[in-house]
Amino acid sequence: MIIIPFPCHNMLQVKAPRNLGILSAEFAGAILLIGTLSRLFAHSEACDRACLNGFVDSYLQSVVAHDPSRALIQTNARFTENARPQPIGDGLWKSASEAPAAFRIYVPDPVSQQVGFFGVMKRSDTRIVLALRLKIENHKIAEIEQMVQPELDDYALPNLQKPRASFVSEVPSRERMPRERMLEVAKLYYESIVQSNGNVAPYASDCVRHENGMQSTSNPAPPPNLAEWSKILALGCGAQMSTHALSYIRSIDNRRVNIADPETGLVFGLCIFRRPEDQHTIKIEGVPGLDRMTRNFQATSRHWAHIFKIQGNQIHEIEAMGGIVWGLNASNGW
Repeated sequence: MIIIPFPCHNMLQVKAPRNLGILSAEFAGAILLIGTLSRLFAHSEACDRACLNGFVDSYLQSVVAHDPSRALIQTNARFTENARPQPIGDGLWKSASEAPAAFRIYVPDPVSQQVGFFGVMKRSDTRIVLALRLKIENHKIAEIEQMVQPELDDYALPNLQKPRASFVSEVPSRERMPRERMLEVAKLYYESIVQSNGNVAPYASDCVRHENGMQSTSNPAPPPNLAEWSKILALGCGAQMSTHALSYIRSIDNRRVNIADPETGLVFGLCIFRRPEDQHTIKIEGVPGLDRMTRNFQATSRHWAHIFKIQGNQIHEIEAMGGIVWGLNASNGW
């Protein structure tokens, strides 16, 4: 009797012929069946955290090599770049010149079989930020959604050298939150913007947001060319929301917050900010010396990706990448 181990600690017993020198047809058939079943078991198992992160790495290698065949991608996989559907092999695949190095943030979620990622890389030897979402099915990439933002301000570059420590640190096991609760907390961020109310989301006192590298909250020394915005950027996450300074964002649509990693306390979200710009004067509340702000911009939609650091039931840090500009009613391509 031959006992062959299977995944999940199952065992399969196969009766061998008496004359082992002559492999019977029945035994050979059994061996063939074992091989087939082994492959089926392998593909039916979910991709774990390391597996999901590995898909990101292999995908990025294929992009820099300009060769989609180097990644495991389904033949009918969907691909969008900057909210526009494209054929596999187009977009960044044609222009990437260097993979992300020091700045990498992974958000693997075995429950949804998705992984979110932020990285700084190069396209045509120019530094860009990349926000990426991959969906894995049967151990192949089924969905690729990415945003590429090349318009980076010089004063933001120091914050794009490496991730903030909390984004690459694990939460102590006794302090980890349930995945579903993490998703609920992250969703409240978008609601607090729409309601112009910093009390809607549980912002920690040390909450800091970066947008494509620029520190946009709790910034004591914002860039001098931002005029009245300097007073807004100096405020914390919650206090800034309550000033109504972001009320020009009339709605936040296509909110997709379904990727979370309890081990690191990270949540990955995607959305569209609708900015009709039909209100040219915004009344500001609670900011000494600033009671109104004027705006004169075209109506647009801004496509963003966010990674939230959530611990102790509070939002501690926010990394935002993207800000891709399209017309007011543009879709996200999905």
